[in-house]
Amino acid sequence: MLFNKNSVTLVTLFVLLACAAAANAVTLTVASKSIKAQQQPLSVLAADSQPIQALVSDLNDGPFVFKDNDKLTALWVCNGEKVTQYFDPQTLPLVLAYCQEPVTLDRSHFLEQTVLEYQGDFSVAASSDFHGQYQLMLRLLKNNNIVDQQGHWSFGNGHFVITGDVFDRGDKVTEILWFLYRLEQEAEQAGGKLHLLLGNHEVMVLNGDLRYVHDKYLHVSKRLNIAYQQLYGKGTVLGDWLRTKAVLVKINNMLFTHGGFHPSLVTEQRSLQAINQVFKANLVKAELTTPRSGWSEYLHKRNGPIWYRGYFKGSESDKGASAAEIALLLKHFDVEHLVVGHTSQSQVTTRYQGKVIAIDSSIKHGQYGELLLVKGRQKWRGSLSGKPLVLE
Repeated sequence: MLFNKNSVTLVTLFVLLACAAAANAVTLTVASKSIKAQQQPLSVLAADSQPIQALVSDLNDGPFVFKDNDKLTALWVCNGEKVTQYFDPQTLPLVLAYCQEPVTLDRSHFLEQTVLEYQGDFSVAASSDFHGQYQLMLRLLKNNNIVDQQGHWSFGNGHFVITGDVFDRGDKVTEILWFLYRLEQEAEQAGGKLHLLLGNHEVMVLNGDLRYVHDKYLHVSKRLNIAYQQLYGKGTVLGDWLRTKAVLVKINNMLFTHGGFHPSLVTEQRSLQAINQVFKANLVKAELTTPRSGWSEYLHKRNGPIWYRGYFKGSESDKGASAAEIALLLKHFDVEHLVVGHTSQSQVTTRYQGKVIAIDSSIKHGQYGELLLVKGRQKWRGSLSGKPLVLE
């Protein structure tokens, strides 16, 4: 496209405004011949789950923030072109704003989450498998009063658990991650807690298994000239944040994980701390000095906590857990309920006379979703409209 004087002026003004929005920016580089004033919506996943080719000129995503000793580098794709911003890490918090929703970067260093058990008189909400469905997730949380109408924490001292699988399938993964990054801090400030657990799709992406990545992110990776998994590599804000997340959490009388706990964990007398520690110590194969083996390899295979489907009849796992094995698991971990995602249902539902609660309500399809809501001994389903429904 040829520029006239007016179009050059508009582009210059747009860049200056973007710099002003990120007041502490040191440098802004636009690797582009033009930036459109109007953004067009991207195509999303089709009903048959086949990706529709996104128009590269309409591609927007980011930021992906890389850490260095003396600077933070934020990368964006805006209208199909790469944009780079540099910041002084001493000036946090920063508002990063370019072509996506503004992101408040208030912390870039994180501690491993080693506390795995919580008890108290507070409400609990749980959901799973958002799979890039940002708008549907936001609607579900607003209508069930986890966040207010502006998307900020409104759950007080409650605990909100997400049992993994933010990544893949949908085209709003980056938006969800930054949303949860912010919400986690807001929950802490309110005396509550957001628990984001690792699911199989987080672990797949961190390990470069991109089989289920939405087509959009292949274009993003190409435009940035960085392998997609490296956008979440060590030394990135989101990557380091994800690496601190646990694979399980115990809250009052409930034990949460993504897939489930195989009965062998009882016979081998494995503790929650040992399961989490060994799983996390072997999280990313490319970052290990020695290959996974033995129990560490077992935990990352189909009977491990992010892949196991043995609570659901007809799954590709083994014959499934028996009622007696479920009873042994509950006794061993001293809980009354195992709460899992991973295996899609049409709603939040139960198995084994309520001892197993399945919270993957097929949000990945972008049409409907539910929450598990708990207050004291009462449990119910939070529907997409916010209407409370019986847990069956």
